[in-house]
Amino acid sequence: MMKAMSKQIYLYIAWLVSTVATLGSLYFSEIRGFIPCELCWYQRILMYPLAFILGVGTFQNDTSVKKFVLPMAIFGWCISFYHYLVQKVPGFAEIKPCVSGVPCNAQYINWFGFVTIPFLALTAFTIIIVCMILVKRQK
Repeated sequence: MMKAMSKQIYLYIAWLVSTVATLGSLYFSEIRGFIPCELCWYQRILMYPLAFILGVGTFQNDTSVKKFVLPMAIFGWCISFYHYLVQKVPGFAEIKPCVSGVPCNAQYINWFGFVTIPFLALTAFTIIIVCMILVKRQK
């Protein structure tokens, strides 16, 4: 009983994080008017379905969703980490200039000198990955 409950709580936390990340990105673009760059779009493409997949898994108590969630979250984490490096490490930006749209090194927010939108996505993907690993260990 306790193991099943701990699996459920990790699924629930991961779902909650993915939902907050999805709503947060929509808030930044639709309410605050921040135009997403190309790398932001890739992160969104990977985060938005996680909210749905984890929601279904959570409410049906189906831990098998981890086989879909974990690869998407790891790939999203890699993109977020790269995007954060592009923003924060001088000279790490892409060699090719942005042809149209917002440059990927633009920082709409910079809370405390290090929290940017890609950092928020990186944090969300990290929490989701940790939750999925913990679900996997609970057999």
